[in-house]
Amino acid sequence: MASSGTPESKPEYLVLPALSEVGQSSDGSPLDGGTIEATLVPVAAPDGGEQLVALAFTSVSLLVGAMGEEQPWVVVPFGEVEGALQGSGARALLVDPRLAVGPE
Repeated sequence: MASSGTPESKPEYLVLPALSEVGQSSDGSPLDGGTIEATLVPVAAPDGGEQLVALAFTSVSLLVGAMGEEQPWVVVPFGEVEGALQGSGARALLVDPRLAVGPE
């Protein structure tokens, strides 16, 4: 799975926005057997079509800044993200996305 975004080195963990609350342990990781319904967004694919990408953040504060305090999230070790997203339809991972600011 491809990734794009701002981190210059691989983080130990990534914070994934979820579609619903996920049972979490005290460190924010999903409880064993918990299902993550990750937030996927369509983006332009290299072939001119569309592809789904999963959003991920390198910290909870970056996720909250981009998506708000009410956004459910889960912490996933970096090496387990691809497996956690398997079967989701995500073709890539967008790390630390920022909202586009358009003309008013």
